[in-house]
Amino acid sequence: MRSVKRAVSLLLAALLVFLTACGGETLSDGTGQAETGRYLTFVDEEPDTVDPQRTSEYYTVALNVFDRLVEVEVNDNGSTEIRPSLAESWEISDDGCTYTFFLHQGVKFSNGALLTASDVLYTFTRLLSLPDAASTDIAADIAGAAEFQAGRTQTLEGFHLLDDYTFSITMNQPYAAFLACLSTPGASILDEETTREAGNLFGQSPEHTIGTGPFLFTSWTPGTELVLSANRECWSGRPRCDGLRVLFVSDPEAQRLLFEDGTLDILDLDNMGVEAEYFINGNQEQTIHGPRVGISYIALNQSIPPLDDLRVRRALQYGLDRQILLNAVFSGRGAVEHGIFPRGLIGHNADLLPIPYAPEEAARLLEEAGLSDGFNLEIAASDSSTVAMRELLELTASMWARLGVRANVVYLPEEEWLARRKSASLARYSSTWSADFNDPDNFIYTFFGTRENTNGRSLCYPDEAVMKRVWDARAVTDSGERISTYQALERIIVQEDAAWIPLFSKEHYFALSNRVSGFQVSWNGWSNNRYRNVSVTE
Repeated sequence: MRSVKRAVSLLLAALLVFLTACGGETLSDGTGQAETGRYLTFVDEEPDTVDPQRTSEYYTVALNVFDRLVEVEVNDNGSTEIRPSLAESWEISDDGCTYTFFLHQGVKFSNGALLTASDVLYTFTRLLSLPDAASTDIAADIAGAAEFQAGRTQTLEGFHLLDDYTFSITMNQPYAAFLACLSTPGASILDEETTREAGNLFGQSPEHTIGTGPFLFTSWTPGTELVLSANRECWSGRPRCDGLRVLFVSDPEAQRLLFEDGTLDILDLDNMGVEAEYFINGNQEQTIHGPRVGISYIALNQSIPPLDDLRVRRALQYGLDRQILLNAVFSGRGAVEHGIFPRGLIGHNADLLPIPYAPEEAARLLEEAGLSDGFNLEIAASDSSTVAMRELLELTASMWARLGVRANVVYLPEEEWLARRKSASLARYSSTWSADFNDPDNFIYTFFGTRENTNGRSLCYPDEAVMKRVWDARAVTDSGERISTYQALERIIVQEDAAWIPLFSKEHYFALSNRVSGFQVSWNGWSNNRYRNVSVTE
């Protein structure tokens, strides 16, 4: 224990020396002018890229350096609403297929270039043409998208430039969640000229990563920190803080020490394990929390025996005491879920039948399946998994061991884990999916909407009829009918087919210094947030 604490202390000391060497409270704003005042400082994982089209998890830069056509805002009653951003208004055709957008005029990128409709067209065509794009679903239903993606045409058929500030997008069929999709980080609007010129430097080099948002991407010191500074000329107004300093510190104890000595202004408690209890139970006046509109789940690959047997999958469902898992790993801060759509999401069904903890029935099902002696099961995880995730995996394995399931947790390098998941070769893994936008399509389509989607998540769900119904439901414009259809499909997938194991949704806690004002937990509970309205004082 002493050696661990000494290592943490040395890490902390080295980090503080580095920050002091960088000038303490004075940072460059990217224009060569010194900016004084305390930057808002917090910890996050180090990204591999901050290109909003190439990542599905590192969103701090996307949400603060870039804007989207529309944004999601939270009303006073807690509901969410799509509101204008770069698009000041829009019209939707009677058939629900064509959207005409009117851009806010006079918007400038941080390099001084005017935003025009051609930048929006470029954003969508780049999204469809990048071989490693992470968010192509945003544009996949635009007319001609498949042909453009395949290289059979050089133009995107469904996108029409009407003038410098007006354009229309025509879909292959109505898609009720399209506007909500446009609020996601992957739909951030890019400057055509500088992004083309940047090539692969975009998302890596601050001077080549240009947006219209309230902050400028100022610097990235690998292994140490990423810095954003206030965009004084932002079209929607200067942010309330001078900038953001994002530190890359993975050790929970080191994070706590940095918060206590005043280096950190915001501390995300979501994956800090026992360190979180120090604040939640001992210093509650410093904490703020909100629901994480997301679900922790276990994926079961139905292409790998014996997981292709319904009795085995159902036994694995029944063999977990999910409330105990929630209590043990997250001190019960959340709620056990029984489907795909978590609490807080439009379409959540509070009347779903609970999935019981029934170890006797689980043992009976395994015996019926000819596996009374159990079987071997590999649980794959990334070596970058948090302490909380590692605890969850080990507890899951120990619960299944009581049924004779010999579950072995294997930690793989992050790139290998992702590659194996995408190639449909993981037998079983755990993860959490948080809402990109508040619509059930963002959950059920992502995992069960197409053969490519379900294989890419190593679920390999085989029911083509169900997947077609998921696809068809996206075009239903009557919201009541669409939600009813999604809920019926949710019951089939989770409760009848046992295609995955829902675990729980969580409350997301943060510790705040008394210097911070204006911070709110994001509507969906992401760690990544928009910081325009957050201020920090001495």
